[in-house]
Order: sequence, then structure tokens, then C-alpha cells
Amino acid sequence: MYCMNIITKCLPVFDRAMALEMALLVDIGSTFTKCVLVDLEGEEVIGWSNAPTTVKTDVTIGLREALSKLEIALGIKVSDAKYKFACSSAKGGLRLAVIGLVPDLTVEAGKRAALGAGAKVIGTYSYGLTKRDIEKLVQDPPDIILLTGGIDGGDKEVIIHNAKMLAKSTLDVPIVVAGNRVAADEVEYILTSAGKSYVKVVENVLPELNKLVVEPAREAIREIFCERIVKAKGMEKVRELVDDVIMPTHAATLEAAKLLADGYGEEKGFGELLVVEVGGATVNVHSIAEWRPAYPDVIMKGIPEPRVKRTVEGDLGIRYNAPSILELVGFDKLQELTGLSKAVLDNEIHKLPLNVSRLPVTEDEFLIDEALARLAVEMAVSRHVGTITTMYTPDGEVNLQYGKDLRDVKCVIGTGGPIVFSRRPRWVLEGALYDEKKPHLLKPQKPKLFIDKKYIMFAMGLLSKVSPQKALRILKKYLCEV
Repeated sequence: MYCMNIITKCLPVFDRAMALEMALLVDIGSTFTKCVLVDLEGEEVIGWSNAPTTVKTDVTIGLREALSKLEIALGIKVSDAKYKFACSSAKGGLRLAVIGLVPDLTVEAGKRAALGAGAKVIGTYSYGLTKRDIEKLVQDPPDIILLTGGIDGGDKEVIIHNAKMLAKSTLDVPIVVAGNRVAADEVEYILTSAGKSYVKVVENVLPELNKLVVEPAREAIREIFCERIVKAKGMEKVRELVDDVIMPTHAATLEAAKLLADGYGEEKGFGELLVVEVGGATVNVHSIAEWRPAYPDVIMKGIPEPRVKRTVEGDLGIRYNAPSILELVGFDKLQELTGLSKAVLDNEIHKLPLNVSRLPVTEDEFLIDEALARLAVEMAVSRHVGTITTMYTPDGEVNLQYGKDLRDVKCVIGTGGPIVFSRRPRWVLEGALYDEKKPHLLKPQKPKLFIDKKYIMFAMGLLSKVSPQKALRILKKYLCEV
């Protein structure tokens, strides 16, 4: 959503251009296309540029503009880069529907697999599909269907019924089957016999009630994105300018978060962490942390949480959804944070969705942007973290924990334009922290706070696929503690 001027080292690099081993890393976003050029040998960011994403015409127009800015500023032919990788969330990113059995079990497990792959879940369906469900899917088809249902050896009738309903439909989108292994062969036969062009069977996302296995489904979703979705969206011409579009944007950020948490080889990571990514349309929260009880006597509820978790909040983007944030928190809260009158807030906030690429200029606009970003961070992280609930029984109090305890994570990282280019990034990011007034929310208590000041997390997620150690060192060099 936000843009910045080209970042350079302010060096006469033209004479050394051919000596550089470079990586060009691109994000074709829904609003802006961003390019990062990296000197791999020196492990430095040479330049950064952007241009509006030209989704309605041809995305390569905006990409060529961003690349041209880099070349003119640096005197380097970016086509000489050793690696040229891109990620994309253009046209809304990767749209996925999850079909499962029980909402709180296999459907929820499927959602977690999808979100971890960088997808946007546009619909969930529980139990047996109806004709109305099929009509809804046909009218607004997803890019991928994730078909789950039943633990291994458990119920297989529902997933078979749902496969038959999909088989009889006119839908022809990739289908990933990640349900009861006892039914998997029959489900695959039903779908392929009906002429569905792409069916892939992977390990069950919930093979046992207390065992979550999301990585095989995530990997299958990413593969489909690379093989089919990019072409389907008319982005095949991008490959004339880069080597490949290798993953959705949010998956790239998640890859960078994993690398930063875990380290690589002899290069140590930060340990357990939380990443908050605020945009104009959504807020993404990524956590790399184990699922464990907050207290010795707590009872864990719900399905297990994945160590690598992503949630996306489609109602908290600070441009498209600014009026929704106002509705959620009320005028009093925004007045408290900004000091502005109700009339000013009402007028300015309802203008934001009408021009989503507009950047703040006046003092009032800056105050409103910062307040919206702070509130978006606060609410998105509250939805992401675990909670503690006390239940009273005849035998006394029982503490129930849902989700992950993130109170002890070592660092919180802010990325996305509204944080990166804020005048008060620390204040915005502090919305992610533990609030003594809301002790049931297991938010980080005393982490270090970092800002992705050069806006390179997506880029290092891309680079990690070929040079993880360099990507990690560059990340650690450019993250700014605030």
C-alpha cells in the first residue's frame, strides 16, 4: 500500500556492475510492485524500487517501470542478476476453498494448511456438500480446493460423498485431497474418472485427533501455485523479466520468518518470534513457536497448533477496511489515540477506501494512519494468539487453553507499509504486546521489537530458496530494533 523512494548505497556502482553477483527479488503485490536488488557477494541491499501494479491491464507494465527505476538509478542491467525470482499477491492472491467434516477439526486443520501456504481462504464447507454449496463454488470458483475429512481409519462416507458432488459439478480447478487415508484412493478415482484435470493426494492434515500434519498439503498448494495459478491469472509474461514466480507473497514472508527464527547452519536465528504484516487490504500475522501449555495445570483444548502458523484478517486492512476498524473500536477509541474530533475522523476514514493508494500528507492523515495501524496490529495479534479461559466445575476451577502461548517469544517484527514507513513504528508495533488489562490473551510480554525498515522480508524469503545463509545474514543486518 505504501511506497518509498529508491534506496541505494549512493555509490558509483556502474563500473563494478559486471563484478557483482546479484539477486533480483520482486513482489507483484495487489497495489504496488516492489523490486529489491541484492549484492550476494557483499550481502548488501543495493537498491529498492516500486511502481503501481497494473493488474487491470498487464502486470509487466508496472514491473518494467519498477525495474527501469532501478537500472536508471544504479547504472546496472538487472537482467544480469544471477537469480531473478518473484512472488505475487496480485488479483487477490491465491484463493482457496476448504471442504472437510467437522468445523473445529478437519476443516480447521485444512484452513491452517492453506494459510501457511500463503493462500486466502474464501470459503469453508463442513459435513456433506449440498447442491447449494456446489452452486456457490461454481459461481465464484476458487483457484484450488482442499478436500479433507475424517481421521485415518475414521469416517470416510462424508469425504466420498463430497468427492462425488465435486465430480458431478462443472468445477475444474486443482483439487488437493488431504483426508482419511482409507478413502483416499477411492476419492482420487472418483475425481479423475469424472475428468477433473488436476487431483493430488497427500497425507491427511489430521491423521489423529491430536496430531496435525499440514506441511504436505502446504507444499502441494505451493506447487499448484507455481505450475498453474500464475499462468491462469495471465502472468506468464512475467517470466520474460524474471526466472520464475515461485510462491505467493505471504508464503515468502513466512519463509523469511522461519529462517530468522531457526537460523541456518552455523548462522544462528532469533528463536521463537512473531511477525506482523499490515497492509491496505489485510493484516497477516506469522508466528514461529511451539504449542505448549501456559501453566502446568492448564487443559489444552482444540486441535494442536502448528509451530509455523499464519493468520490473515481480511477486515483490518487500513485502507479498504478503515470504516470496518472504526465500527469495531468506535469513535471514542480513535479520538483517544488521535486527539481529533468525531467529525474529522468520520470524514477522513470514510475517504480512505475511495483512494487506497493515497499516502498521508497532512498531520491529521498521519495521526489517523498511525492509529488505524496500531489498532489493526492489536486486533490481529489478539485473534492470532492463544487464550486462557477459566471454567468452574463442582471440583473447582479449571483453566482451559485454546491456541498458542506466545508470551515468551523473543522478538516481534513489523513489516508492511503502514508500519515500515510510520513516523512512530515502535508505538504502532506495541499494539502486539501483552496487556495486563486482558490477561486471557497470551500475547508477547517482553520481546525485542524490530522493523523491516528496508521492506525486504518477502525478498529474503525468496532468496532463502537458493541461498538461505546469505538471506539470513542480510535479514539480520537490515532489521532495525526500535
